[in-house]
Parts: sequence; structure tokens; C-alpha cells
Amino acid sequence: MERQRIGQNAEDAAVGFLESQGLTVLLRNFRRRLGELDIVARDGDVLAIVEVRTRSSEKFGGAAASVDLRKQAKIRRTAALLLQQRRDFAAMRIRFDVVVVKKTGPTWIRNAFT
Repeated sequence: MERQRIGQNAEDAAVGFLESQGLTVLLRNFRRRLGELDIVARDGDVLAIVEVRTRSSEKFGGAAASVDLRKQAKIRRTAALLLQQRRDFAAMRIRFDVVVVKKTGPTWIRNAFT
């Protein structure tokens, strides 16, 4: 339960941060069997698929490094399902971002992967 609470707090912080940067959050926690998209937001004419990460330590490369190739593939597959279900999103350009939430505040990595 503690991990879930920490994760939820990190997502809440990321949403607040992204909204302060002018993004409009459209969906949170889009879950399917293949995976989950933490945040789906509009950034102008771009659909931003945002993975939120937090870590208690920087061991093993830290939070950003935890979005490895396997995780990226999972996010891309889940995003493809979203676009199949939401035709209104399908016409938009897609960008994959990562927001790393630390005690010092969030760090936004735009175009973290393709």
C-alpha cells in the first residue's frame, strides 16, 4: 500500500506540474491488459503520453533509467490500443514523455523515446 500511495502522490505532482506548464490532462491511468499509461495530455496539437517515475534512491540509474526498452515497448503498445479506441486522438501527433518526481520537484523529459 505504501508504494501505491507514493506512486499516486508522484502522479498527482506530475499532473499539477504539467498543467502549470500549459498542458491539458485528458486521461489518467489508462489501464489495459498490455499495460498502463499514467497520463495522457494535450500539449497544443500534440498528444503527450507521459510516464511518471519516482525512486527513493539513485541506485541502478535512478527513475528515468527505469524506463528501459522493455517498458518503452509496453507503453507504445498500450498507446496503440488507446488510439484504436479514441479516434479523436488518432489524428494528433504523439510524443512520449517522462516526468521524474523527486523531493526537489519534477523533471520533465520531453520526447524521452520514440
